[in-house]
Amino acid sequence: MNNILIRQVQDYNTKSVIIKGWVSHYRSSGKVIFIELRDGTGIIQCVVFKDDVDSKSFESAKGLSLEASVTIYGVVRKDKRAKTGYEINVTNINIIQNSKEEYPISTKEHGVAFLLNHRHLWLRSSRQVAILKIRSTIINAIRNYLDNEGFMCFDTPIFTPSSCEDTTSLFETDYFNDKAYLTQSGQLYCEAGAMAFGKVYSFGPTFRAEKSKTRRHLTEFWMVEPEAAFYDLEMNISVAESFVAFIISQVIKENKQELEILERDISKLEKVQIPFPRITYDEAIDILLDNNHEIKWGEDFGGAEETILSEKYDKPLIIHRYPAECKPFYMKNDPERCELALNCDMLAPEGYGEIIGGGQREDDYDILYKKIKAHKLDLESFSWYLDLRKYGSVPHSGFGLGIERTVAWICGLKHVRETIPFPRLMDRVKP
Repeated sequence: MNNILIRQVQDYNTKSVIIKGWVSHYRSSGKVIFIELRDGTGIIQCVVFKDDVDSKSFESAKGLSLEASVTIYGVVRKDKRAKTGYEINVTNINIIQNSKEEYPISTKEHGVAFLLNHRHLWLRSSRQVAILKIRSTIINAIRNYLDNEGFMCFDTPIFTPSSCEDTTSLFETDYFNDKAYLTQSGQLYCEAGAMAFGKVYSFGPTFRAEKSKTRRHLTEFWMVEPEAAFYDLEMNISVAESFVAFIISQVIKENKQELEILERDISKLEKVQIPFPRITYDEAIDILLDNNHEIKWGEDFGGAEETILSEKYDKPLIIHRYPAECKPFYMKNDPERCELALNCDMLAPEGYGEIIGGGQREDDYDILYKKIKAHKLDLESFSWYLDLRKYGSVPHSGFGLGIERTVAWICGLKHVRETIPFPRLMDRVKP
């Protein structure tokens, strides 16, 4: 007999196999027992006919509980009626462990709080498996794209001595005889990497202490941050465009089954082809005002504004050149309009909001020094960052893409809490 995974059954039609997994659904009909078995690679129906097995195996099958772990011995049969196109005619069954208690997650409706409290078990559901498989594809696509484009993976610290944006959104922690913060971005360190290696990217967890309870926010999330020397804003936008288009293409290619489970409209994803629409901040303000949305020039965009703007396009929307005052100190000013920053945000369509933020960095030592002073930041903490402008400074650009918001958009989810195995929210740090 061949030990196989469920995803391999098409290669073993009419052959005897052994599959290990968990019982995800069970029903009995007299002399026939139907077991839906999952093993992490798929789900398959296993049919136990009383006349095909010994009495001990049949009695064992009758006593199965949900999520019992079992070893199934049987023959693969092609069957057009089966969801996967195949099923297993069982010849023997070995119970590894029957569930000790009734499985808490049933087919009835459960509240979000209940499911989050049982997240360690909720992960086993077909919907959650589909979401996290798509997440895995997205992560692989990210690495493949950047590696193939000559970016080097560059690991940045999680403990940092200072903020790169806003100290109010940092988690402070004791650090021996000092204090440190959990990183909100690896960008500043990636700039040092770009000056050493040309093109780098960091990829890891980031933390924001914003007291936000919206469907788009987590306190711990993953972000990929490419940074490239000798890149200006336009080059940066072009990379971001092709990067996101590649990610979408890989999910469509690799995850058709998972997208079907999620009932995702794939036609909307297929429209994500470059070039993406681009508008300036000024043009975005005009659109908002034309839609009777109250906003003043100079204000940054929040979820409401992003939703209005992104819903007008069936592709990701790039908005560039925001007022410098509402962007971080390290953004370079537009030489043609010094009140603007050479930055860009990418908004996902269908109202999912910002998935990318980035731009061209200030590469002039004197200007950056003045900006740090103007923002009342600690010069000593940023002395190393200023050093990058002392020794062979060059134009450079980069961006950050949030994994969870990207997963939410691609999967068509209402909330980011399903996009990561164990979400961390303002009111949740367990399990």
